[in-house]
Amino acid sequence: MLEKKYSEAIWHRINQKTKPLGSLGKLEHIAHKLALIQSQGKSDAVTEIKLNKPAVLVFAGDHGIAREGVSIAPQEVTQQMVYNFLAGGAAINCFCKVNKVDIKVIDCGILQAIKSDSSQLIVQRLGDSTESFAQKPAMTKEQVEQGLSLGEKIVKQTVDAGSNLIMFGEMGIGNTSSAAAILAALSRRSVEKCVGLGTGINDQQLRKKRQLVQLGVNRCRGHNAQEILRQVGGFEIAQMVGAYLGAAKYNTPVIVDGFIATAAAYVATKIDPSCREYMIFAHQSHESGHKFMLQELAATPLFDLSLRLGEGTGAVLAVPLLKAAAEFYNNMASFEDAGVEM
Repeated sequence: MLEKKYSEAIWHRINQKTKPLGSLGKLEHIAHKLALIQSQGKSDAVTEIKLNKPAVLVFAGDHGIAREGVSIAPQEVTQQMVYNFLAGGAAINCFCKVNKVDIKVIDCGILQAIKSDSSQLIVQRLGDSTESFAQKPAMTKEQVEQGLSLGEKIVKQTVDAGSNLIMFGEMGIGNTSSAAAILAALSRRSVEKCVGLGTGINDQQLRKKRQLVQLGVNRCRGHNAQEILRQVGGFEIAQMVGAYLGAAKYNTPVIVDGFIATAAAYVATKIDPSCREYMIFAHQSHESGHKFMLQELAATPLFDLSLRLGEGTGAVLAVPLLKAAAEFYNNMASFEDAGVEM
């Protein structure tokens, strides 16, 4: 859990900048959170926020529920998109390039293993695909536990490599079904509210998707978050949960992306509530259930661009806002410095 003893000193520094009190809005809260995290274990509150080697980890996994026709895309697209990430051709690659963010792609368990010697690829497979959660639990207990451990491991490697700001993206045909099932099971909201159009399915497919998600949710009643993850989650979601828990363990802020990434964050906060303090929520996705998930997490996102792509795209788009928050905290004059009286 974050030690709060320097919170007041950090707010004092922010409030003494040459601006009306609170006039930088959400940027002030970002600066406060970053400074508080970077002050942990220090003898005083930091006067300079450093953002080193921002990195996005894109977790990819295949879902058995995809075989039930809940997406317009075939499962093969998961592998095809991973190759696209490694080739630099996806939206996430474009946004990483313009914002100087490192990218790693993690094969958490897709139908066909990736054949590549790319330094951006990390192989942490839990299997070829989860089971269809409409029929049976998506994963075994061992797969979930291994996934949590591997997620923490990759965060430690990233932090050890010099990054102090991380983001998580995902790729997996069918994973909006898992995210919706997690939301419904944890929040007790209706499946109708939690399930959205995903990749753009039609009304008939939407009805079927809701019915299948309901079958999985019915099996979750009375279970804790980790068991719900086992019942209706995905390989990539399990590793993201472990990664959020690892980020808190290694005192590293995380920019949270859209619906699936937030579902993993939601599970992580149920396992260890203190990890919530390390999360900065980038945006509200256009996927219908995301707003409810943000409400459950008492999260105020930084922006709404009607995004619903995933991949970590929204999180990477938030990086300039964090850089701006750090810059004003570090270099904006105080009233005393500038000789301004308010």
